[in-house]
Amino acid sequence: MNQMDGVVDHNLAPPIRFAFVASRRVGHAVARNRAKRLLRAAIQAHLGRLEPGWDCVLIARKGTPVASYKEVESAVQCLLRRADILSNDAVVDGSSSI
Repeated sequence: MNQMDGVVDHNLAPPIRFAFVASRRVGHAVARNRAKRLLRAAIQAHLGRLEPGWDCVLIARKGTPVASYKEVESAVQCLLRRADILSNDAVVDGSSSI
């Protein structure tokens, strides 16, 4: 952070890193891979709004492979807000609230 103007330079900030984990309890290899793909896609939707410098681990549960993308994205968004690393200044889906 530049002390003169209080602006954070995101080029100098440490990156945010994610790990995606799915154990055998989630299901067979196809189910585990689908669960991790859903989690990755949900994170991709919020990358521009995340605070830098965090290391996060997202663990898939049994219901993740059969959940819809919207359900997973909503759950990930809720977790990111609870962790206080998601800023509220941008709209995710591009729709306006007119």
